[in-house]
Amino acid sequence: MRAIVTTLPGIDDEVELVDLPDPRPVAGQIRIKMAGAAINPADLHIIDGPGRNFVQGNPTRRLGLGLDVAGVVDMLGPDVRDFAIGDRAAALHFPHAPHAAAGTAAEYVIVPASDAAPVPDEVNLLDAATVPLNSLTAGQLLALLGPARDRRLLVTGAAGGVGGYAVALAAHAGWTVTGLARTTDHGFLARAGATQVLTALDQASGFDAVLDTALLNEAALRPVRDHGTYVGVFPGLEPTAVRGITVTAAVVAPDGILLREMLELTAQRILEPRRAGTLPLDKAIHAYRTFRTGGHRGRWVLTP
Repeated sequence: MRAIVTTLPGIDDEVELVDLPDPRPVAGQIRIKMAGAAINPADLHIIDGPGRNFVQGNPTRRLGLGLDVAGVVDMLGPDVRDFAIGDRAAALHFPHAPHAAAGTAAEYVIVPASDAAPVPDEVNLLDAATVPLNSLTAGQLLALLGPARDRRLLVTGAAGGVGGYAVALAAHAGWTVTGLARTTDHGFLARAGATQVLTALDQASGFDAVLDTALLNEAALRPVRDHGTYVGVFPGLEPTAVRGITVTAAVVAPDGILLREMLELTAQRILEPRRAGTLPLDKAIHAYRTFRTGGHRGRWVLTP
C-alpha cells in the first residue's frame, strides 16, 4: 500500500509517499480502506518536533502521518463483533512505531475496533474524516469543566478546528458560550451556538471557565472569575494558577463510543464539518506545505 511518512531531518522533503506492505488486523482490530485522511496541526508537530526525535531512534527511519481516517471496513481481525465487512467507519488513530510506519494517510489503516465508530449514512466520508481528532479533543476537554448549567464559557481560537467543535458542543450542552475569533468568523460561530463573539480579550470578563484552544495562556486567565476553571490543550504549557482558578489540560485519546456520538451530532447538523479541500496522496507534499501557511478554515483531506 501507499502511505505518507515523515523522514529523518536533512532529507529534501519533510514528507514522502512510500510503498509499504498491506497491513492485516489481529484480534480486536479492523482494517479500514481509507476514503479520506485529514491533515491537522498535530501532523506538523510530528514533522517538526517530537516526531523528528522519534524517527531518529526508529530503525525504519520513518513515522507515519495522519491521525484521522474515514472509509470502509474491508477486513476484520478475530473477536470483532461490532463491525462487518463493508461498514462505513471513522477513527482517531495514533501510529505505534517502530512496529508500524503508517498513520492514517495510507491506503489501509489498522485500528482497534473499540476506537472506531460507524459513520451515519447522512455524513459524507470525506467530511467524516475531519471529525475524530478535533471533536474528541473538544469533547474530552469540555468534560473537565463540569456541569454547564447557568455557567458562562469563553472559547479562545473559537473558529479553529478544536475551538469550533468546542463552541458547538458546549452550546448544545447548555453553556452560554462566547467565542474569541476574527470578525469574519462570526457567521460560523453564530451557527455553532455562540451567543457572543469577541475579537479581543480586553472585551471579556466574568467567565466561569475558559477553554484556551489558542494557547493564550496567562492572558486567557484574566477574563476568568476568581475560583473559575481554565482548560488548555497542551499539558505542560498551562499558565500558573492565580486567584483560586483551577488550571488543567489534557491530551486527546481515541474513544469509539464518544466518536459515535460526535458523528451522530454531525448527521443531525449540530456539529458542522469543515473541509477546506481534497488532494490525493501523491499530492500530499503540496497539501502539507499549503496547510503550513495557515489561515485555512477547515481541514484538507487526503484521498487514495
